[in-house]
Amino acid sequence: MNEHLVVRVITKLLVPFILLFALYVQMHGDYGPGGGFQAGVIFATAFIVYAVVFGVGRTIRVVPLGVIIAMVASGVILYAGVGFAALAAGGEFLGYGAFDPQDPARGQHLGILLVELGVGITVAGVMLAIFLTFAERRRP
Repeated sequence: MNEHLVVRVITKLLVPFILLFALYVQMHGDYGPGGGFQAGVIFATAFIVYAVVFGVGRTIRVVPLGVIIAMVASGVILYAGVGFAALAAGGEFLGYGAFDPQDPARGQHLGILLVELGVGITVAGVMLAIFLTFAERRRP
């Protein structure tokens, strides 16, 4: 275990910054490059790096499979919920302008932010589920 001490310390230092960068990409996505898909992949990458360095078992203790399943489901529900909320507000499915009839651009911004958040949560959950499924199969 001591032969990998430097790698473990560096990983523990880097993972919070990777997560912070994912949050930045998520929130900056409607103004520039990025968005939910990219943020979800970056977010999952932080835990994948953690799993490579510390092992799959420890990663599953940090992020249980139930949490990953909840991420996948809640992201899809958020995405679809925004669409149905737009319908309920009198617009079209995912027609975000209906969220604020006085200022459709503001409603558009809110809708895109929520949809991208749903995409990010779903992508992160799916990427983690795929990685951990295959990594779990390779464990002796």
